[in-house]
Amino acid sequence: MDISATNLNDRINQGETLNLLDVRDEMEYHTYNIGGQNIPLGKLPSELDELEWNKSEEIIVVCKMGLRSKTGKHILQQNGYLNVKNLEGGLLALQKLNNKY
Repeated sequence: MDISATNLNDRINQGETLNLLDVRDEMEYHTYNIGGQNIPLGKLPSELDELEWNKSEEIIVVCKMGLRSKTGKHILQQNGYLNVKNLEGGLLALQKLNNKY
């Protein structure tokens, strides 16, 4: 199951503490991000032990358009993470929702 930009935006605005994993490159992350842990997709398989969460916690994987995060979601699932969601449409969808271009 994945998460829509609207759903994520509502949860952020309600002040919910979320486990966010941003799989974009470091430069992209520092240009614009919504927080969370940044592990670029190419490094994710070798840096899974860097994750701050246990395998049963909800983890929302984000990237620019939702493609890299979809791959990131599969990598986590293949490594035993049980509650992983991909941000549909990526951060672009979230930015459009908030009119922040």
